[in-house]
Amino acid sequence: MITGKTKIIGLFGNPVGHSLSPAMHNAAFNYEKMDYVYVPFNVKPEYLKEATQGAFALNIRGYNVTIPHKTRIIDYLPEVDPTAALIGAVNTVKIQDGVSKGYNTDGIGAIKAIEEITPISNKKVIILGAGGASRAVSFQLLSSYEVELLILNRTPEKAFELKSDLESNLKTTLSTGGFELLLEEIESADILINTTPRGMHPHEDDEPFLKARDIPSHVVVNDLVYNPLETGLIKEATKAGATTISGLKMLLYQGVEAFKIWTGQEPPVDIMEKALYDFL
Repeated sequence: MITGKTKIIGLFGNPVGHSLSPAMHNAAFNYEKMDYVYVPFNVKPEYLKEATQGAFALNIRGYNVTIPHKTRIIDYLPEVDPTAALIGAVNTVKIQDGVSKGYNTDGIGAIKAIEEITPISNKKVIILGAGGASRAVSFQLLSSYEVELLILNRTPEKAFELKSDLESNLKTTLSTGGFELLLEEIESADILINTTPRGMHPHEDDEPFLKARDIPSHVVVNDLVYNPLETGLIKEATKAGATTISGLKMLLYQGVEAFKIWTGQEPPVDIMEKALYDFL
């Protein structure tokens, strides 16, 4: 039951009607009998500043941030966690003691999903894409593990810009290139992560980056797209006998980290995961 004492957690995005986060977090709050509710707010870009001020004014305890606000919202937050600042994007905000502070849990979510399946240290990792998700995952990988990282993008120049930024901030090295290198490089890779929207609903029929014949069975294939649950890339990897990781796992674990930030408690991970699969 929602009362005047119920703590509100929100979601800022545009659009937000497709989001699975309300189902995941409200299931956790209900299971733990916590007096919280998670509410999505459709925030148009021109009103983002006012929305952050409104959340503070309304005593909202925190909120997630999704497309297209993850980068711009940093301009309106008085405090940003160092990791989120380096990534250049915020997906979680906590409001406490009169201060709104931004965090980024996307990279952590992706890494935890992979760690469930395979060790990461000293592996060759290929990341497809050079956008915000790639940036978060790359940062988390390079700051947490010794890996050989290769970022491939449709426009190699954008991948090179990301490389320069990561190397400058993390004092590390990595490689970049265009998608045409994928067929050659996949043979020696251990982990492949797709951070692009290729194959995302309603474009399920997009041609996958690789066919089954091109995917070595030893490669772990992680597609961050979670709708549909089985993208074209995941289907081809399964045919090849490779181990696969659904994008739903990243969504789950970034939510787990956000839950901890807002409440200071460990969430019921199994309940959150069941809610996601039930919703889909």
